[in-house]
Formats: sequence, C-alpha cells, structure tokens
Amino acid sequence: MELLKIQMQLASQIPGNTMTAGALAKKLFGEKGLAGLYKGTIVTALRDVSFSCVYFPMVAKGVEHFHNEDDNRIQGFMKTLGVACVAGAAGSGLVTPFDVVKTRLQTITPGVNTVVYKNIPDTFSKIIKNEGFSALYKGCIPRMSVIAPLMSIAQSVYFIGVAESLFGVNDKY
Repeated sequence: MELLKIQMQLASQIPGNTMTAGALAKKLFGEKGLAGLYKGTIVTALRDVSFSCVYFPMVAKGVEHFHNEDDNRIQGFMKTLGVACVAGAAGSGLVTPFDVVKTRLQTITPGVNTVVYKNIPDTFSKIIKNEGFSALYKGCIPRMSVIAPLMSIAQSVYFIGVAESLFGVNDKY
C-alpha cells in the first residue's frame, strides 16, 4: 500500500494522468510481478520496528516517571498525552532516514537526472555521497509534526480505556 500511495502521489504531478490505484496496481503487477508490489517492505519494517523500539519504552518510562497515585483521570490523561507526544516526535525523528530510503526505493519511475537505487545499503550510500548526511533527514519536521499528535491521540485513547470497554476488560484506573 505504501508503494501505491507514493506512486499515486508522483503520478498526480503528471498533467492529464488519470490512473486509478487499481490500474496502477495491475500495471505494477504486470511489469514487476508480485515482488514489485512489495518493493520497500524490508525498509518499511526497519522503520516501523525501530520506531516501536524507541516509542514504547519512552512512553512506559514517561508514564512511570510522571504518573503518580494521586493523579485523577484528567491528570493521567493529560500526562499520557504529553508523554506520547514527546515519544512520538522522538521516535519518528530518529527513524526518518529509513523513511527517506523507503521513499527513494519506492520511486519506480525516476525523472530526468534522477539517481536509481538498487537496495537499502546502495540507497543510504548514494544519498550520503550525493546529498550529504543531512539529506537522510529531509522531511523530518513535517513527519514529526504528523506522528507526534497521532501517537499522542492513540496512546490517550488507550489510556481512557476504549479498547478495554470494547472487549469487556476491567479498567485499571
């Protein structure tokens, strides 16, 4: 799905292009086979697993540090909101290089004078060589600006017990 999303975004920049996601998926499958639809899956997993390795321990430690037994439900909610926001920003910022590499690998139709990337190490090395190390962090601030509130909302919804209510689990607060 990430691959289709990126290709649809790139295709939208071409005047007169009316290709649908279904037509694009069919075209990709025809040209590159099933593997072509999953290009960038490994680096996507690296990005997501690395994010989780940063985010969840930060939330756990933050909750442990900032929450106390005297907190009422609103105080606990607000502290969770803040902790998750900081953890989401930190996690997404730290894994931005994987996101940049993923996007570059998933660019199937390069433009004029565009570098072609073969695999993850090749992409990292060409980005650093051609654009400098800081290029691995292109889009970092916008990415953090999206992921931080998203994770904050998700963690806070978990805190107030939406899932527990849906599945009939007793609330711990």
